[in-house]
Amino acid sequence: DLETGVVAQTTAPELRVQALFRDRFIGVVRMGHPLSQGEVTPARYAAGRHVYVSRQGVDKGPIDESLKAFGLERKIVTIVGGFSTALALARASDLIASVPERHTGNLRAGMHSFPIPVSTPEITVSLLWHPRQDADPAHRWLRSHIRDVCAALR
Repeated sequence: DLETGVVAQTTAPELRVQALFRDRFIGVVRMGHPLSQGEVTPARYAAGRHVYVSRQGVDKGPIDESLKAFGLERKIVTIVGGFSTALALARASDLIASVPERHTGNLRAGMHSFPIPVSTPEITVSLLWHPRQDADPAHRWLRSHIRDVCAALR
């Protein structure tokens, strides 16, 4: 009944949305992964096997557009519906996850994070909920606490 994420063109128009904070994508791999050592170049990044996050099943995004400018394409080997799943897969394999830095801070503990070596746009992480929850006191309380926690991160 409550979600945090990036509002996309496919987000249902009836949902309520409140921006929480701006974020940027970073790459994340398990400790000991080849990308955890040395310079991460566009070619090294693209050459790896990637897990992609998409609720709609799309397999291309802004990172892929930026890699195209270098004549590169990354290999997406699996698509998952959330950042926590992507990080769990990267933690237990040689997959590379590209996730929002601030939004996934605690989930990345014990992993190696690095700047994505191509230019990517900033994103806005938002709070989303259905209008039927607007007046619910418990839901309003939860939304206010999430807003407070996110405001402290700024």
